[in-house]
Amino acid sequence: MALLKSEKHHWLFYAMITTLFWGVWGALIDYPQKSGFPETLIYVVWSVTMIIPALIALKRINWKLDKDKGSIFWGLIIGLTGAGGQLILFTGAIAHGPAYLIFPIVSLSPVITIILSVLLLKEHASRKGWIGIGLAIIAIPFLSYQRHSGQSAGFLWLIYALLVFFAWGLQAYCMRFANKRMNAESIFFYMMIGGLILVPIAIFMTDFSKPIDWGIKGPYAAFVIQILNSIGALMLVYAFRYGKAIIVSPLTNAAAPVITVIISLVLYQVFPYYIILIGMILAVISMFILAFEEG
Repeated sequence: MALLKSEKHHWLFYAMITTLFWGVWGALIDYPQKSGFPETLIYVVWSVTMIIPALIALKRINWKLDKDKGSIFWGLIIGLTGAGGQLILFTGAIAHGPAYLIFPIVSLSPVITIILSVLLLKEHASRKGWIGIGLAIIAIPFLSYQRHSGQSAGFLWLIYALLVFFAWGLQAYCMRFANKRMNAESIFFYMMIGGLILVPIAIFMTDFSKPIDWGIKGPYAAFVIQILNSIGALMLVYAFRYGKAIIVSPLTNAAAPVITVIISLVLYQVFPYYIILIGMILAVISMFILAFEEG
């Protein structure tokens, strides 16, 4: 993909593509599962879809993969924290606890990214930028709200949720840190490797005794939907190349759910709960503010 002429706005361009693709992905993500394709195998499909954008990205730079120990280390850390968080979320947290409590906790992972980036990378924003960041952080749990389902559970789900929370916050920080010492294409390649490393675990955790839809609504639909996530992830790496983590992370985490809610409204004709509407308003205001903040 050709770079924009204004390097100042590269981060915003890539961040907006991420939010668009992740927003559509979020609206469709449940389809394969509802059709009888388990989350563990959806993870396997997702890890495979990462291969396509990874190879395309490497081809753009004439296959110049960073192969030094530092690049491999940081690339795998980014890949394993992201993929590991996703695997823990669906096979651990969701399996043991209420989604209406888990997702708001996990969605606040940009807090970890911001703290680490300010303390270790010395990133800063204008007063207006901090207002936008604050609104995005507030909006995220509102957008992740799900009504109480009456499900009772112990506290094991909280441990899993906090693990995902820290993993994804750390991943975003490492993504920004690594972009200062290796090319974005190599980062994504090792992210893909990290995802594939965990495939045997996902397969082992799959209950093959239950009926599994191996048709169009199963792995094939999952592939089409998960490729959106993978492309969005590549664009996120590019966004971190040019933009500050304290801006990119909260912006993408707040903006994508807005698109998800809008698409879900059109597809399923379900009007969002008032708490989610509040989150949408806060997120939109935040997007406008952060769009004019220098990355």
